[in-house]
Amino acid sequence: MTVSADLAMVNLDSSDPAGHAAFYHEALGWEITHSQPEYAMISSGGVSIGFGLVDGYQPPSWPDPAGGKRYHLDLYVDDLAAAEEKFVAAGASKPDFQPGGDKWVVLLDPIGQPFCICPRPQG
Repeated sequence: MTVSADLAMVNLDSSDPAGHAAFYHEALGWEITHSQPEYAMISSGGVSIGFGLVDGYQPPSWPDPAGGKRYHLDLYVDDLAAAEEKFVAAGASKPDFQPGGDKWVVLLDPIGQPFCICPRPQG
């Protein structure tokens, strides 16, 4: 018997769920479907990202080979430089350590969680 599944939602720990959702709403263009101080959510095409409040949340250090990595999102963009400028204006920051060269850019979202912007595959 073959069992398949579809991704419905990813839930992420956060120190500021509403702010976290607002940032990724801006970055991805997804609709904010729920926003309260303790939990917020963005959705698009039947998939959602939820942001749940965790008291004492501490983002991972970047880079920190000894630290545990929780998650990171990779976002396809059409123009790395334009996307970096947009996301930094929306509250992201760019750490000094950039292991991707011209292949991708690591940014930190407003609560300090790393994410990557990557060129959209062509063709």
